[in-house]
Amino acid sequence: MSAATDLHAPAAPQSPAPRPLPERSPQTPGSSPASARRTGSAAAHGRSRRRIRGPFRSGEFWRTLLTHLITPLFLGTGMALAYLGAFHAPSPHHLPVAVVGQGEQTAAFAQSLNDAADGDLQVRTVGTADQAQQLVRDRDVVAAYAPGEDQAALYVATAASASDKEVAQQVLGPIAFRQHLPLQTVDVVPTSGQDTSGQSIFFMLVALSVGGYSSAVAIAAATAKVSYLGRLLISVAVSFVIAALVTIVVADIMQAIPGHRWGVLMLSWLYVSTISLLGVALHPILHRWTTPFLVMCFVMLNFTSSTGIFSAHTAPAFFQGLSTFWNGAAWLRAVQTLVYFPGQPFWWDILRLGLWLVVVGGLMGLTHWFSIHRTRVVDEEIPVDEDEEGIAA
Repeated sequence: MSAATDLHAPAAPQSPAPRPLPERSPQTPGSSPASARRTGSAAAHGRSRRRIRGPFRSGEFWRTLLTHLITPLFLGTGMALAYLGAFHAPSPHHLPVAVVGQGEQTAAFAQSLNDAADGDLQVRTVGTADQAQQLVRDRDVVAAYAPGEDQAALYVATAASASDKEVAQQVLGPIAFRQHLPLQTVDVVPTSGQDTSGQSIFFMLVALSVGGYSSAVAIAAATAKVSYLGRLLISVAVSFVIAALVTIVVADIMQAIPGHRWGVLMLSWLYVSTISLLGVALHPILHRWTTPFLVMCFVMLNFTSSTGIFSAHTAPAFFQGLSTFWNGAAWLRAVQTLVYFPGQPFWWDILRLGLWLVVVGGLMGLTHWFSIHRTRVVDEEIPVDEDEEGIAA
């Protein structure tokens, strides 16, 4: 009875178990809690320093870093060499000018200018002021100097080159001063009212070039498994869109180019297509180096030889030579002729643009065949790196 009662009786409440005390770091005799904290902090700091120093001790880290830095180092150095090499000290080299007048006195005066210039000028004589203006319109001479009894006139064409106008004023202006004649500058072919600097066509070239090489890598990566004909058609179509957008901005929104929009659009399409197709052609071989290569071709060498800032007559010999066959100079000269010098032939400029396109199209076919038949370049599906997407002129 007593045992059953004990079995059914409620259990007595138990007291909660005591919480364990936090462990304390062992202290040496005579040490204080503050000293222990300093010891623990120093140990944690040491571990943090080891984690920071860890990557810097790896050779793979430095190889990866240097590989990624090659592109910005190349672009920075290349831009400095190209732009400063072409633009830092422009000076005339055989600058063609004319002197208006007849007789032996005019011929002697022209010869004295040639001798004093020491190769900077190439002076010729012309009989009348009308003939001198026509030479300037035809771009046979950069400027023509016409001394008179009361004043002297300087005939120039800003539409051909605004920088040549300034050079002519600097070279021929002192002559009028020595002759005690006021100098009047006559612009026989001025630029449009919305292009007072005379640089709008050049900046249009910059926009087309950046759009062309920026789209090339994106097209190459997105169309890696597309056929040769498909990639070609996509590149040409995207090039037309870029050319159309830039032409609308320059001609319609800014109104920097007076008229001839369709002609300018066709020339721009031809130019951008060349850049885009070249990038698509080279990407299976150059991979991440495609964009630096295009920047070198169509920024460093292209803008400096295009004669858009300084004409070939004031450029160093290297860039002067490039302007004879580079496609940027051909495009700019063709657009200048179409817009400001109607009636003058520019078939040579169109021929240069066409030859560039033919060569690039052939290169695209060659690299496509090469990537199929050689296993070491068969992997065309190379993603675009972040540093490629962020590069701009």
